[in-house]
Amino acid sequence: MNYRIDFNRPHLTGKEAHYMYDAVQKGKLSGNGEYTKRCQQFLEQKYGFKKCLLTTSCTDALEMCALLCDLQPGDEVIVPSYTFVSTALAFVRVGAKIVFADSMSRNPNLDAEKLEELITERTRVIVPVHYAGVACDMDRIMEIARKHDLLVVEDAAQAIDSYYKGRPLGSIGHLSAFSFHETKNIISGEGGALCINDERFIRRSEILWEKGTNRAEFFRGEVNKYGWVDIGSSFLPSEVISAFLWAQLENLDDIQSKRKALWDRYFQLLKPIADKGLFKLPDLPDYATNNAHMFYLVLPSLEARQALIQKLKDAGILSVFHYLSLHKSPYYAPKHDGRRLTQCDRYADCLLRLPMYYDLSLEDVDEVCRVIAK
Repeated sequence: MNYRIDFNRPHLTGKEAHYMYDAVQKGKLSGNGEYTKRCQQFLEQKYGFKKCLLTTSCTDALEMCALLCDLQPGDEVIVPSYTFVSTALAFVRVGAKIVFADSMSRNPNLDAEKLEELITERTRVIVPVHYAGVACDMDRIMEIARKHDLLVVEDAAQAIDSYYKGRPLGSIGHLSAFSFHETKNIISGEGGALCINDERFIRRSEILWEKGTNRAEFFRGEVNKYGWVDIGSSFLPSEVISAFLWAQLENLDDIQSKRKALWDRYFQLLKPIADKGLFKLPDLPDYATNNAHMFYLVLPSLEARQALIQKLKDAGILSVFHYLSLHKSPYYAPKHDGRRLTQCDRYADCLLRLPMYYDLSLEDVDEVCRVIAK
């Protein structure tokens, strides 16, 4: 079905094809070429990561995090249930046991105040997901991690250019993962990045990234030959993908400014309706900034959400729900410990995402809001 107003449309800055052609002309198409290095250096310098490695997806970046955490079968990893499957899958693949955390009532981020009750002698990692680019309570999470000698992996898939108390998201935990999927603020079709904030992981991250070899050290002249020294995989994106991404990163400030203007218009027009108690708007804690990744509503029931989706669809507007609780998924439900995660289930039933993309106009937002108001 064709919609007058789509849920998402990938934005092109105009330089993507030029840089991709340039990469082809340079004759270096495999990973870790000029454009890969440009993107990595941009992210390191702008956000203060100690090391950044581009990957073919955020899933790959999370899988590298799981390997770097050196987990053993049966080790426990705390993950929110209201998240994309990759957050948990990366750790399941290395044999970890997933312990699902519930969300907060105020927003879908994991409830940091209930974290400690989930920790056992087998817990090794906490994985906060910054839903919609809004920061989790990272001071509390890092405090708990230090107390129990745990690693923190930030799933910052949606959180590019967002901050917690002035600190860039992805720069606070020991490791972090970003997504450049076509639904994100900054895109390369598919793509991601692993960011390292703890120096003890830097050398091994390069080895995992280079298929388990010390190839990166060889090309820097640090060893006179390279070989197979660890596990790993082919996590590098091609130069064509990195060239596309570079065109996006060059325009990050413009992209963010436009998206924030759209987000603010939604909030301004929908607040009078939310004030009547008909739905809830996104919640921004005092410690968090808004990167305008997403605009969502939380309806009072599944039935109310389905009715609104249909009304918008009738008007030619595509709106969509989001995650289903992972602890109830066909794969993981038999392994879950049986705890009820009521807030996760509430968001699974009631959260509705509205159209949000760079090429959306303010007039489009006005139209969406008029339909909702009606």
